[in-house]
Order: sequence, then structure tokens, then C-alpha cells
Amino acid sequence: MCDETDLANFDRLKPATGRVNRRQFGVMGAAATLAACASGPAEAGDASALAEGDVTVTTPDGTMDGFFVHPADGAHPAVIIWPDIAGLRDAFKNMARRLAASGYAVLVANPFYRDKPAPQFADFADFREKDGFQAVGPWRAKMTPEAIGRDAVAFAAWLDAQDAVDPARGIGTQGYCMGGPLTVWSAVGTGRVKACCSFHGGGLVTEDAQSPHKLLGQTDARFLIAVAQNDDARAPEEKTVFAEAAAAAGKEAEVEVYAGDHGWTVPDSPVYAQEAAEKAWARLLATYAAAL
Repeated sequence: MCDETDLANFDRLKPATGRVNRRQFGVMGAAATLAACASGPAEAGDASALAEGDVTVTTPDGTMDGFFVHPADGAHPAVIIWPDIAGLRDAFKNMARRLAASGYAVLVANPFYRDKPAPQFADFADFREKDGFQAVGPWRAKMTPEAIGRDAVAFAAWLDAQDAVDPARGIGTQGYCMGGPLTVWSAVGTGRVKACCSFHGGGLVTEDAQSPHKLLGQTDARFLIAVAQNDDARAPEEKTVFAEAAAAAGKEAEVEVYAGDHGWTVPDSPVYAQEAAEKAWARLLATYAAAL
């Protein structure tokens, strides 16, 4: 998953006079967000016909603050989005709006709600400047498989109670960076999750007994595992281990290495790669169409 090595690699984008500053980083992210979101409504419908708002969900561990967006009319399959290590912020709200315009009721979770309400960081540039890894470390440690399972049960119950959600349909879940394994733990926590989509997810294959790849048989989901090219270069065997584990568990899994570095799908990331991100988005929609 994203670590200090990835942040060091971001300096490939720096001008000759020095590293990218927050203003330059922010401008790149904003431009990418606009480009990504501009292509969304055309594929799905009228993005203005959405309803949205900040919400709270009671869990066994406290009160999760999140963002909920959905088509203004009708009941739709639900999706839970687990953000990357920089947390719930505008980039993920915009991604949720785009997904909602395709006919989904989308809850973006604050993964760090046990410690601090969102946004913890305004964008990825803010995360970098505030030494986000040091701040996030203790928060992330609380996000155990058991804790995420409890969250997933609470989120599913909350979603099923919303008029915008069709509880007869399955729930999709998608995670980025550290959110990748959370998708699998969510599926283990509740039988309502029918699709798990991981984008440059870290920690999907570990030696731990609760490693996601060891739990696939405890889910009722299909899987989309979109791997960053530099993550694959560091651990090329992991994609094969995951695919083989899915096959052994009898689960459908699409595992592919994309032409993008870690973070390539998130618009405020300095390595956002639009062409590869659009390919991943298309595969996300295809996975949900087949599973939900």
C-alpha cells in the first residue's frame, strides 16, 4: 500500500528547481478531478438529478461520519467506498457522485472515524505536507478485520433502511490503497456484499491468518483486483497468489496489472493516470452490473 517510497517517487513530477509544492500538487489534483468527473455523467445520465449529504452511521465502535449520494428518485443497489490513506475528502466525494450518476446509492466511509472526523486532510498534498503517515499510523492500527466487519454490518443495516437503497440487491464495495483489504473484510463481515473492487490495494496477500486472500471462501462476492504496476514490480507473486486463492475458493476474480503507479485512480494523486483510471472505472461498472 502507499508508503514513504511512493511519496518519494512523486518527486518525479517536480520541476527542475525543486520538489512540487502544495499549490502545484493541488492544481494537478484539481485538474485531474475535473477531467475524471467530466466523463462520468455522459456514461450514466444526469448528474444533476442526485441527492447528497453528510451522514452519520452508528456502529458498535462509535459514530461514523460519512458522505451519502444517490439518484434523486428510485431505489438502487448500494455501494460502500473505502478511501485511501488520506481519508474521506472532496476527491472521493466527486468519485461517489460519478458512481451515483450510474445508478448507485453510494456511502463514502470515514475510515478513521474512531479517532477524528473527516476530512483529516484536504487532499493528498495536504496529507504529504502534514506528514500524514505519522498521524494516520495509530488510526489505521484500529482498523482490524474484526473492526471492519463490525463496521460493514452497521453500514449495511443503515443502507438497507434508506429509501434510496434497494435492499433486495447486493452491496458493492470498493477500496483504494489501504482500503483494498477492507473490501474483503467487509464481505466477510456481512453476507450482503456481493462485489469487492480493490484499486492499488495493499495488504491483500500477507502471512497473517486474516489476510484477505485467505478469507475469500468466507464471502459471497466476486472480485476486481486492479494492481498498480509499481506495486507489482515490488511483489510480482502477489497477484498470482490472490488469483489462485480465488480459484480455490470458487470465486470469480479479475486480477490485472494496470499501466499506472500506486494511486493512479484517485484524481488528487500526483500519479493520477486518466487513461488507466478510465479503464479501471469501466471494469468497476462491469463488475457491479454483473454482481448487484
